Amino acid sequence: MEPGSTATVFIVDDDAGVREALAWLLRSRRLLSESFRSADDFEQMLQQQARGDAAAEPGALVRALAQPCCLLLDVRMPGTSGLALFDTLVARGLHTAMPVIFLTGHGDVPTAVDAVKRGAFDFCEKPFSDNALVDRVEQALRRSAEVLAERHAALGVRAKLLELTDRERDVMRLVVEGLPNKLIADQLDISVRTVEVHRARVFDKMNVKSAVELANMLRASSG
Repeated sequence: MEPGSTATVFIVDDDAGVREALAWLLRSRRLLSESFRSADDFEQMLQQQARGDAAAEPGALVRALAQPCCLLLDVRMPGTSGLALFDTLVARGLHTAMPVIFLTGHGDVPTAVDAVKRGAFDFCEKPFSDNALVDRVEQALRRSAEVLAERHAALGVRAKLLELTDRERDVMRLVVEGLPNKLIADQLDISVRTVEVHRARVFDKMNVKSAVELANMLRASSG
């Protein structure tokens, strides 16, 4: 990430010395961080960020992560383990916007490898190389930014779709299927001229210039 970015690295480790060392390391690379001594404390923070609309919509926790971020997560901790927290993040769909890098001892490497297969971004074995760890953190933050940008774009597409009339949606569906105006007119029992007008309005509202661009936009927003 670029210096001055609002991206945040969350550190969850029960060892205060590890938390402080990691925070110092990240500061030396001009990266913001926030530390938590337990998985429960971290989850409580997520709930507090989402409080206010979490009860109204399941996606509130995802929207709470409005800026790029990643999580440095210790595998073994008293109480809720790092793995249990990771499973919770996966269940809530948070692990893509907030990539997880596990911090693990030698004995937990197989466990960390399994977590990577289930969606964790990576793991670093203690003692880790400072440069290698920060490089992976920066890559994770870039991944987070990409995911958030894709989600933002998808929300924009959905907002545009809400502006379409029912007839415009009907025309759009057939345009995306590749039907020419004459066949669209026949299927909807309207004139070709009316199809042309609706087609032009759809392109204008969706801010596209071709049926291919429209189809690609809809495909990307639903992925």
